[in-house]
Amino acid sequence: MNFSVIIPAHNEEANIEKVINSLENNVVGEYEIVVIDDHCADKTADIVRGLAIKYKNIRLVENNDEPGFANALKAGFNNIKSEIVIPVMADLCDDPKTINQMYKLALEGFDIVCGSRYMKEGRKIGGPSFKTFFSRFVGLSLNFFIGIPTHDISNSFKLYKKKVLENIKMESGGFEISAEIPLRAYFLGFKITEIPTTWFDRKEGESKFNLFKQGFGYLKLYLWAIGQNLCRH
Repeated sequence: MNFSVIIPAHNEEANIEKVINSLENNVVGEYEIVVIDDHCADKTADIVRGLAIKYKNIRLVENNDEPGFANALKAGFNNIKSEIVIPVMADLCDDPKTINQMYKLALEGFDIVCGSRYMKEGRKIGGPSFKTFFSRFVGLSLNFFIGIPTHDISNSFKLYKKKVLENIKMESGGFEISAEIPLRAYFLGFKITEIPTTWFDRKEGESKFNLFKQGFGYLKLYLWAIGQNLCRH
């Protein structure tokens, strides 16, 4: 088993089969797909069970903690069978072809490989303009102020080596966990890089991300990172 792809899913019956088929058609190598049933009330879990008959590398696990992206992500991290893991969103926003290049960089020694929408050749297609401004500002400013080697800290599409996850304490309760992990890893000295990727806004289903609800978590992390950087100089 070379790596694991985890897909946190909450009521994604309109997208989950397309996401899995896209992974199977574009990702090379020996890998597993772990779908996390984040308290789904639709047919998401049934669809995954059906696909697991066709694709033998698929497993379905449940988020037995409180519902939400962070807990679903942790449930996935706790159920992988490899030393490398890549979260992929269930809404078709991530480009699966990027995974092949992420894995190559992991083999070269990087502990975290960030899919970046805001570096050269990266793209973000669609989505609310204010959300784009917010994520771009956070990513570019943290790259400038603290030197973290990614321009897109908030993107959830990242590769992690398991040893990173085992050495940090994840405290976030929302989508900001995708920024927390690389920030904490950066100050612990783990090796981080980025790779351009294309992000697509969802076409079906409802987004679970609410900037006004999640914004405080990102602000708290942002200020923490600035403070950590000041303390080490």
